[in-house]
Amino acid sequence: MNDIVKEGERMPKKSLDGLTESMFYLLMAFCRQPMCGIDAAAFIEQKTGGRLRLGPATLYTILGKFEKVGYIEEIEVEGRKRTYRITDRGRDAYREEVKRLRRCIADADSEPLY
Repeated sequence: MNDIVKEGERMPKKSLDGLTESMFYLLMAFCRQPMCGIDAAAFIEQKTGGRLRLGPATLYTILGKFEKVGYIEEIEVEGRKRTYRITDRGRDAYREEVKRLRRCIADADSEPLY
């Protein structure tokens, strides 16, 4: 994906500096295989034991952001069903978030619980 920004455009860097839990699990879903948004939401609900459920507004807002920044790309359209796959950029973002979360857990583990 080309990282060059056209004149007058701004990279939406700040909005995705850190991933929300929903964003993290959505990238996790796409790391498994290409899928549509509804299948990704079902994966997330199953993976989290129902703890995290993405409603349509949240799901499609995140898919739009991810597509805009190049984390996913649309690979198939069948009627209203759109199938996406993760890009190298999206995989890198997922890996970085996993590293960040591991550091958070290590920091928490090194502190006493009161």
